[in-house]
Amino acid sequence: MNKDLVLRLAKYRRLLHKLKTLGLERVFSNNLGDAIGVTPALVRKDFSTIKLSGNKRGGYNIDTVITFLDELLGQKRAKEVILVGCGKIGTALLQYKEFARDGIRIIAGFDADPSKVQTTSSVPILDVRELAEFTKSHPVGVGIIAVPDTAASQVLDRMIEAGITGILNFAPVELKNIRRSDKNGQPVRCTIQNVNIALEIENLFFLENLHAEVDAPAPEELFLNGPARSSRKGSP
Repeated sequence: MNKDLVLRLAKYRRLLHKLKTLGLERVFSNNLGDAIGVTPALVRKDFSTIKLSGNKRGGYNIDTVITFLDELLGQKRAKEVILVGCGKIGTALLQYKEFARDGIRIIAGFDADPSKVQTTSSVPILDVRELAEFTKSHPVGVGIIAVPDTAASQVLDRMIEAGITGILNFAPVELKNIRRSDKNGQPVRCTIQNVNIALEIENLFFLENLHAEVDAPAPEELFLNGPARSSRKGSP
């Protein structure tokens, strides 16, 4: 499955859980498509790709689809994560309570600043140099990077060496897994998702300005639809 499909499936699953809490038992592709901004045809294609069938008249059974997606997306497995960088963004992520609803648990934070180390807190914060040792006794596959751009590449190397194979990067620099190999010279598999908050905001401003230009009347429209000319003689 490609990344876009997985993302849509996760959105379907989240929406279906909300519909279930409202007491609904069945849902149609147009309902799901409207809610996440895709066409009903794409919803049906996505479900067909994962061998999930519905009924033209009755739609999809919500419980059935949720169970199927939970299994497919690994929702029944514990999703433990580590985080490196316990500054403002990192601390906000450590305190984000909605992770628990989706079965996500940050089991430890790491930082290079000794003043941030808190081994007795509910989510322990350890020295980043302990990362590799920690993952030996706490096997974990996913990590979050929330450090300044100058430290991001070094942290990426530490994570890969510690066996992390999935990384969500909040540092303001794009990270890629290139030319990295293990001690035997074999390429190291690691999936990296870059989340540049400033870039996303800039993109929103661009789209907002673009929409404003599209919606603005053309100069000729302003001329044709301007104030009505007076019919009295001598009027300009």
